[in-house]
Amino acid sequence: MGIVAWIVFGFVIGLLARAVVPGRQSMGFIMTTLLGVGGSLIGGLVASVVTGSPLYEIRGAGFLGSLIGAVLLLVVTGAALRSRRRTA
Repeated sequence: MGIVAWIVFGFVIGLLARAVVPGRQSMGFIMTTLLGVGGSLIGGLVASVVTGSPLYEIRGAGFLGSLIGAVLLLVVTGAALRSRRRTA
């Protein structure tokens, strides 16, 4: 996949992750895209290891893994930001 496709896919995954996680996430376009790209890298890598398929192939398990990775990344990021706000 080209870099533009990674960015667009990351943005879509980031939007889906923000829709799945309850509550308000105050992040813009760039943070949503970075969340999706990071989740896609983490989740897609884990899904490709589990299924034994190459990382660059588009499969349902890779898409689902990307979404799960982005949701986990969003939850961890949200928890870290909440704890930082309390201590400040």
